Amino acid sequence: MKAAELREMGLEELRAKERELVEELFHLRLRRATSQLPNPMKVRSTRRELARVKTVLRERTHGGGAG
Repeated sequence: MKAAELREMGLEELRAKERELVEELFHLRLRRATSQLPNPMKVRSTRRELARVKTVLRERTHGGGAG
């Protein structure tokens, strides 16, 4: 999901997406530790998407950003 798509979402939707990604990342790390993760790049993409969500949330809550 791109940052522009995230900026169109509401505040509660973003917070729900953040919780979902944190939980998904936990499960991915657990599966990676037990060698049951078929695609290890999924961890990286999930981390980056979580960072995008957190960036948009911070822009909203602190009034910063160019949008």
